Amino acid sequence: MKKLINRLKGDKGIWSFVALLALFSFMPVFSASSNLAYLGHGTGNTLGYLLKHLAHVACGFAIIYYVHKVPYHYFRSISKWMLPIVWIILGITMIKGTVIGGANASRWLQIPFVGISFQPSAFAALVLYVFVARYLSKTRTEPIVFVDSLRELWVPVFITLMFILPSNFSTTALIFSMILMLVFIGKYPMKYIGIIVGSGILFLTFFVLISKAFPDAKFFSRVRTWESRIENFSTDKPDEDDYQIEKAKIAIASGKIYGLGPGKSVQKNFLPQSSSDFIYAIIVEEYGLIGGLGVLGLYLLLLFRFVVASHKANTLFGKLVVIGLGFPMIFQAMINMAVAVELLPVTGQTLPLISSGGTSIWMTCIALGIIIGVTKKEEEIEQEQKEAAKREEALQRLIDAELAAEEEKMNENYSIEDKMSNPMNVVLNK
Repeated sequence: MKKLINRLKGDKGIWSFVALLALFSFMPVFSASSNLAYLGHGTGNTLGYLLKHLAHVACGFAIIYYVHKVPYHYFRSISKWMLPIVWIILGITMIKGTVIGGANASRWLQIPFVGISFQPSAFAALVLYVFVARYLSKTRTEPIVFVDSLRELWVPVFITLMFILPSNFSTTALIFSMILMLVFIGKYPMKYIGIIVGSGILFLTFFVLISKAFPDAKFFSRVRTWESRIENFSTDKPDEDDYQIEKAKIAIASGKIYGLGPGKSVQKNFLPQSSSDFIYAIIVEEYGLIGGLGVLGLYLLLLFRFVVASHKANTLFGKLVVIGLGFPMIFQAMINMAVAVELLPVTGQTLPLISSGGTSIWMTCIALGIIIGVTKKEEEIEQEQKEAAKREEALQRLIDAELAAEEEKMNENYSIEDKMSNPMNVVLNK
């Protein structure tokens, strides 16, 4: 085990907090999956869901390990040629997407001959964040021309978001917000950011108006879901989402300070998506306020390590990659928790590294692998600098020793010459 840990390079703090979140996830997933286990006249045995989650987490850590071995600057080029592939995958998903668990959106794509479904929007977000970081690092030394940035940066961004928006507004809004944060940190001119934000609002308004003009079109079916969620959040009108929130609040209220105990949740049997979208409510019910704050604390500590890693990165691309991939992860966790306590409308965002689901875990692990790859590079540079300093110190000691030896030899020669030059010393010696 010690040998394996020594082979893990990069920021040990990030490794530790990720491992803690993953290890903690097993008990809530094992407990909260009972709802799924009873569906379709099941037996209620959640062991299969636990083993499935174990397989997802194990594959996720393998992904982190192998991705962090890849030099992170390789992803700079990969992001550019991956975008067209992402558009093709998203286009196929819009046409032939799979409905999972009765969801009113074809967000998932079934891989032929494998039987695995994945959510392409999560993969598209990763590629887009690295693509934006690449552009900002490339233009840092040059003045930004808005027309050029529109063509090189914002057109690819908006094309990607156009593919995601019809089926998943919350993910689109999250990605767009994180990109705006990234370009702000990357010192993209504020006046241009204002133009982009205004353009985004106009485009969304136009999309909603078109959906009103063609209400029966399948392409715009999710717009009604957005409207109902916002309306239910702002009013007391009963709805399925309102039912989920009510059960989540009951679960949180039942947990009190110390919780009911692991596996003793009652609301897991009634709360839909209790092992994914609303798993935080089950965590608070079983582990209490202490458990809920503990999970929040782990995410904040992970955010702190991301800030440290970004600060230590010696390249602008490395700094922006850590921010672009790390901050959305934490922001998504905050959104999930806020939904559970009714601070936000239902969004369908999972709790990273804790909620069940292969796509969410694997995409998060790819992002973590790239981030750790950045910290690994800085660690290698620091190690090289230490070794160079040690070699320089050893060389200096060797030079000092040789100089000391030569000086001692010269002193001996001077002593002999002094004796030979003084006749009195010669007589005394005889």
